[in-house]
Amino acid sequence: MTSIAAFSRFTSDLKEDGYLMPVLFMGHGSPMNGIEDNEFTQKWKELAKDIPTPKAVVVVSAHWLSKGTRITAMDFPKTIHDFGGFPQELFAVQYKAPGSPEIAKETASLIKSATVEMDHDWGLDHGAWTVIRHMYPEANVPVLQLSIDYTKSPQYHYDLAKELYNLRRKGVLIMGSGNMVHNLRMVAWDRLDDNAYGFDWAIQINDTFKELIRNGHHDKLIKYEQLGREARLAIPTPEHYWPLLYTLGLKGSKDDVSFFNDKAVGGSLTMTSVMLG
Repeated sequence: MTSIAAFSRFTSDLKEDGYLMPVLFMGHGSPMNGIEDNEFTQKWKELAKDIPTPKAVVVVSAHWLSKGTRITAMDFPKTIHDFGGFPQELFAVQYKAPGSPEIAKETASLIKSATVEMDHDWGLDHGAWTVIRHMYPEANVPVLQLSIDYTKSPQYHYDLAKELYNLRRKGVLIMGSGNMVHNLRMVAWDRLDDNAYGFDWAIQINDTFKELIRNGHHDKLIKYEQLGREARLAIPTPEHYWPLLYTLGLKGSKDDVSFFNDKAVGGSLTMTSVMLG
């Protein structure tokens, strides 16, 4: 665990650094990615080396839904094992990254469209730690989570994200964590080990999502229900899609768009991830 002495360097006010941190949407997939060494996790490791080391990471995860908006504000968030039926090795993982009450307060102060509550009970769910432990294995970067208000519309989430833009200027990496295509009821469980297997409808809508992202047509992505049957199959419930809207809401006018881990898994899931910047 990071020592209290080392932690003190995380408590100073954030300063603008003259550059913009990129913004990420991470297809996090199975919790097993938290302990596996595969093509997806290897890319997460490479990515961390390719971008500036952040002063903190703020994650919007599909796995923290709340009534109202909350942000973790403890010194050391706990590791949450919010899943079942997996090997004990996965439950044994403790990712002991620090948090930052100060950065939590600064983040909350930027949000004018909602009252953001300081949270001392949540921690880091698997949408956060299974990815970040590969990126920053020494757990030496503060990690915070911002919840998703499940009572609000897609447009609300997109607009709220825009209010966080200034964090990019201050060295904070903002990360949405979910999956563009996420239909667990239709998973071909016998093909989960095939990292290139997607149903026709899943590949089609995933390609549509990418085209809209590449061309900046965020309005159509916000109104995803209007994209037809394939979109409704891809997003039977919205929690894994909402983090993408947070990422897109943070796009700047000069940001490049790139995709990685662009593969389907189990027929009805895609790992497709996005970097803006």
